[in-house]
Amino acid sequence: MAEHTEDVQHKIAELRVQIDEVDCRIVKLINQRAELALAIRELKPKVNLGLYDPKREEEIFTRLSACNGGPLYDDNLREIYEAILHVMKEL
Repeated sequence: MAEHTEDVQHKIAELRVQIDEVDCRIVKLINQRAELALAIRELKPKVNLGLYDPKREEEIFTRLSACNGGPLYDDNLREIYEAILHVMKEL
């Protein structure tokens, strides 16, 4: 029984290492997204576009739903991205 418990604990530790690696990749990608958003923000006034575009946000949510393979529900992704977009607006 103890070996089984140790095997499971080892597997949990391995999975946590993978989660940590994924988290670092996510952080890098969010920062890359922020850099791109800032570049767009700099360009918008040059063509008389407002900084906030609700239509664009809905396009983002629609595209996220289209590429979502789960296990997260579309509503979960929308909630996560609403937080991301909120932070992007505050940059």
